[in-house]
Order: sequence, then structure tokens, then C-alpha cells
Amino acid sequence: MSITKNSKRFNWTDLYYQPAGYIVLCVITLLLSASIAYWGVKAALLIGVLAVGVPLVFSVISFPKFGIITLLVSSYLIMWVNRVFINYPLGTLIDGLELLLAIGFILKHKYDKDWNFINDRISFMIIIWVAYNLLEVANPYAQSRLAWLYTIRTVALVTFTYFLFMYHITTVGFIRLIFKVWIALSALAAVYALVQNYHGYFEFEKKWMEANPHTLGLYFIAGSWRRYSIFSDPVAAAYNMVISSLLCIVLLCVTRSFIKKIILILLILLFSAATLYAGIRGAFVLVPAALVLFFVLKLNKTTFVAVAAIGVCFIVLTRIPTSNPQLLRFQSSFYPSHDASFNVRKTNQKRIQPYIQSHPIGGGLGATGTWGQRFSPGSYLASFPPDSGFVRVAVETGWVGLLLLCALLFIVLQKGISNYFAIKNNELKHYCLAMVLIVFALSIGNYPQEALVQFPINILFYMVIALINITCKIDAEDQKNATNTAMAANN
Repeated sequence: MSITKNSKRFNWTDLYYQPAGYIVLCVITLLLSASIAYWGVKAALLIGVLAVGVPLVFSVISFPKFGIITLLVSSYLIMWVNRVFINYPLGTLIDGLELLLAIGFILKHKYDKDWNFINDRISFMIIIWVAYNLLEVANPYAQSRLAWLYTIRTVALVTFTYFLFMYHITTVGFIRLIFKVWIALSALAAVYALVQNYHGYFEFEKKWMEANPHTLGLYFIAGSWRRYSIFSDPVAAAYNMVISSLLCIVLLCVTRSFIKKIILILLILLFSAATLYAGIRGAFVLVPAALVLFFVLKLNKTTFVAVAAIGVCFIVLTRIPTSNPQLLRFQSSFYPSHDASFNVRKTNQKRIQPYIQSHPIGGGLGATGTWGQRFSPGSYLASFPPDSGFVRVAVETGWVGLLLLCALLFIVLQKGISNYFAIKNNELKHYCLAMVLIVFALSIGNYPQEALVQFPINILFYMVIALINITCKIDAEDQKNATNTAMAANN
């Protein structure tokens, strides 16, 4: 920034090279020192937050691509940082980043009146889904409006990121950068899971689990610990490894570099190991299920050989005699009727069916789980363990809400498959395919577990949906430009 004085332009920073500038700096230094001396650590932390926070706020609003990468990185690290600072509400920082991105979008779109980027079926269904959840505030069966407030904060803000991704992700280069950051963060998380497995939990992690005694029963199963890496719980860890594996599998079809293929294969093995250490049965079936869809959509000799080879490996792993607790848990996931926890869930779901059938709009957002126990303790739904994303939606928003969610997932998959066959660019075509497989896997995984509510998957889910549309949009623009160039050359 510069001003004009005496017909000579100079920067504001020039002021600091004058006596007045030195005086100002000295005064600021004295004030900061006095603040720290009087208020101690609190003042130092506040100064640090302002020193980092102000430039961060400006950067996220002014440079949305930076904001998106910051949001992605933060969604991966937030729960690990939260364990270091026990019970500190760091989740609000993610909300803040989402709000800053929304502010940047509003400011920029003030001068850009084009809304074509949301003129499609997926966007329409997402708007309906958010509107329905907002209307749940008036649910007459809800025991607490505060539970709705705490729940809608995550539902509405996270879902709105879909439109931010649709608007700001406009180039293949930026998609590549997102994938690199995504894979790098997942690799870091997978290595951390291995460290937890062979080294054991760190002291701050032990303190975090001791502060939440009910987690001990969830994390210590059949004589072995589930490893949750840097995530909130083993479910988030396992599902993140699954979708990262699927991304790497599809990227193998895109890259021609032998070195990159080897790196991707090693990453897939690393992610698979981390999935085993997480010990979530529902995650083990997701990659084979997604590979079936992969085979159906690709349907060529190379894909057939690759999928067949992977299928043989899975059959061997499910049949081979072993005493390894992780492998035993993996094998048991393919025989759910023999799993006591699965049978308990079936019993609970059967028990709640009459309630779902008699309450078409459900019992209100936040009626079950943590918010239910906090805001409506003693109620019928507060004590019910949903243990499933679809069951939770059915209980809290009724069978109407469940139909809307299923319709959204169906439309996303239908649109993704349609885009996959329509896209001409091979790279974008496979990017779209990877996103379809991830949505497919998470849709299946949302039945045995709550797959779409924890960081970073709740952020990645809407980014993946947006990329299904974005890849097709970029390809259509490239084809249009190529056609115009060819016509101009002929003329």
C-alpha cells in the first residue's frame, strides 16, 4: 500500500525508517512487555493468537484456495491438537474457517452474479437437505432446542462448504494440489497409527482416554487396542484410510511414471495396515465393495486382472488360519452373523423401528448420542445408541429425512457415473471415478457406523461430491475451448 506526498510515492513501511517510526515501535514493544508482565501467559497467548490470527483471517478471505487447503489441513489435525489441549473447544476453529470462507465467497460474489455453478441436481438436493434440517427446529417431538442448535451448527456449516468448493475449485492444477495434500496428510496419519501400535499411546493420549473413561471399552477389544492415529476415534481413522486407499488405487490408472506407481502401491499397503490397526469391521468390506463397482465401470482386461488378483488376496486373508488379533477381526467382518456386536445392533435397530415408523419427522436433531445425553437426559432417545449414520438420521429426522439423505446419495452416484462416461479428458475422468468410488464406499460404511460426521471425512465428503461436478465442468470447458480453437483455425 502506498500514498502520495509532495509528488513522491512511498510505502507506509518507509515511516518506520524515520524517528517517528522508531518511537511507535518502542511504544508498542513497551505495551506488549507490560501486558505480559501484568497478565502473564494469557497475554502472551493472546498476542500470539493476534499475530497469527489476523494475517490468517485476511489470507483465508482474500485467497480462498489458501483457505480451502488450510481447512483441509485443520480438519486432519484438529482432533490430535485437541488431545494435546484436553477439553479445549478447537472445533469452533473449523467453524471459524468455514465462516471466513463463506464471507470471502459473499464478498466476491457481490460482483459476480453468475449462479450457474450450482445449477444442477446435486446442488438442488443439498439445498433441500439443509432446509429440512433447519426446519427441524420446529419439530414438536424434540426434547431440546439447544440440541438442535449444537447439531445444526455442524450440519449446515459443513454442508455449505460444498458450494464453496464448487465456486473456488476451478482448475486441474488445484485439484492435483488438493489430492497431494490429502494423501500426504493420510500418510502422516497412517505412520502415526503404526507408531501407536508398536510404541504404544503417548502420555497425553493416555490422559485424554482417562478423561473419557467410556472410550476405554471402545478402544480395547479382545485383548488388543484399536489405534485411532490423529483422528477422533478408530472409525474416523479406518474410514479415512479406506477412502485414501481408493483414491490411490484410481490414481494408479492415471500416472505413467513407474516411480509414482510404486509410491502409490506402497501408500495403499500403508493405508491398509493402518485400517487393520484401527480394528473397525465395517471398514474392511468397503474397499472390496468399491472395487466391484470399479470393475463394473472400467470393464477392461487390465482391470479384470487387477481386481481378480486383489480378490484372490482377500479370499486368502479371510480364510488363512491366524492368531493375529487384527487379522482375526478382519476375517470376522465377512461373517457378521457371528459377531456379537453386530447382533446387538440389529436388536437395537429392531427395537427402534416402531418409533421411526410413528414419527415421520423424527425426534429432533441431537436427540441421540452425546447431545441427547447432555440436553435431554432421561429421555427415550437419549439412551438409544444409533451406531449407524442412517439409523441416527431416521431416529432424529424421521423416515422423511432418511428418504431425503438416500435420495441425495443416489443422485450423487447417478450423476457421478454419468459424468464419468461423459468426460473426455482421461485424467479428469479418473478423478471423477475416484470420487464416485469414495461416495459409494462411504454410503455403505454409513450403515454399520456413523461415517459422515467426524473430521476430516465430513469435510472431505462434500469436497468429493463437489469434485464430481467440477471435473465434468472443467472437461466441458476444455472441450468447448478446443472446438472454438479448431473452428478459428479452419476459418
